[in-house]
Amino acid sequence: MLESINPRSVHTPASRYAHAVRMPVGGERLVISGQVGVAPDGSVRQGLEAQAEQCWANILAILEGQGFGPADLVKVTTFCTLPGQVTVIRPIRDKAMAGNLCAHTYLEVAGLASPDFLIEIEAEAVRF
Repeated sequence: MLESINPRSVHTPASRYAHAVRMPVGGERLVISGQVGVAPDGSVRQGLEAQAEQCWANILAILEGQGFGPADLVKVTTFCTLPGQVTVIRPIRDKAMAGNLCAHTYLEVAGLASPDFLIEIEAEAVRF
């Protein structure tokens, strides 16, 4: 079973994430490549919120297709090209995570693989 860890000796997380996640040895690991705001039909969603929602829809579809779910996520990394948007991204992440706390890193970057991409999210999951 996964254990979210937020030690009292470390500052309280700024939002719904864990400083660390402990996982016993012997689980099955799924590493998900960075997902961008591209819908199944190949179209790029317009706007940061729509792209973030699509990123998460892609991640959840990959998880489900492999027999995993949001509760199995242990690490998420978000890359955003628009500065100061973490408060826009958090509620979308929190909804997709369905109450799970995992390790999360948010980075503001100069660019992604295409100038049309405003956000990219990669994830790792473990199942026992």
